[in-house]
Amino acid sequence: MSTSVNARSAGYFEHAADIGIIGRGLSVEAAFEGAACAMFAIMAEPGRVAGETITANIEFIEDDVEFALVQWLNALLAAAREQRGVFTEFHLTRDGSRWRGAAHGARWNADDELGTEVKGATLTALAVQPTAEGWEARCVVDV
Repeated sequence: MSTSVNARSAGYFEHAADIGIIGRGLSVEAAFEGAACAMFAIMAEPGRVAGETITANIEFIEDDVEFALVQWLNALLAAAREQRGVFTEFHLTRDGSRWRGAAHGARWNADDELGTEVKGATLTALAVQPTAEGWEARCVVDV
């Protein structure tokens, strides 16, 4: 299932060190997509990176939904580093403990304005939980 991520599905929360990210959506998968959008927006403003198109397919097995969030985000960061780019569009599905996702974005250009580098997603403030509007996924990323 593909979902559209907008400003209401991605956000931030205050943290003494590093940056806390929040993803929200009608499903766990949509909340994870929102968290990925928030994480990459730290590094580059979505829509402002316009280099060669890149795509990454991410697949992993994880029973614990909170650990799955960290695994998803770190796999995306690894793929972005490998391709020297940034992702701006995310799609994720789950079948039991098997997660399959894709990310689309662009390679960095010399003219691109870089934000803050995200080194990795951490277990700090890690939470994936239902809300009145759907699901919320949050954690702190190391910058």
